[in-house]
Amino acid sequence: MKFITASSAASPAGPYSPAVQAGNLLFVSGQIPLAADGSVAGEDITTQTRQVFANLEAILAQADAGLAHVVKTTVFLKDLGDFADMNAVYAEAFGEHRPARSTVQVAKLPRDVRVEIEAIAVLG
Repeated sequence: MKFITASSAASPAGPYSPAVQAGNLLFVSGQIPLAADGSVAGEDITTQTRQVFANLEAILAQADAGLAHVVKTTVFLKDLGDFADMNAVYAEAFGEHRPARSTVQVAKLPRDVRVEIEAIAVLG
């Protein structure tokens, strides 16, 4: 097993790794819209989702991977009313690539952000 350390994405707020590689699978911990300085990026779902993808890409890059390697995501939304705007950014980020996905509304997210996304990628 290989543990991926913090990158240009914000450091984890707890005792966990941003990502763990097990064989050819990379499990990326849920990313929230934190900028590298630890501040929350924007208040709207579009800005926050873009920052989440920037964080995901930074972590994937440390494993010589990118969004094209992602096979599954889970999206956690504070409000399912944000689904359409989040989905537009999600589609923009992945382009023609369409990983499997679950999307759920949750009662609260860390730092009271609007979105968190975790991912599983296949490497190699």
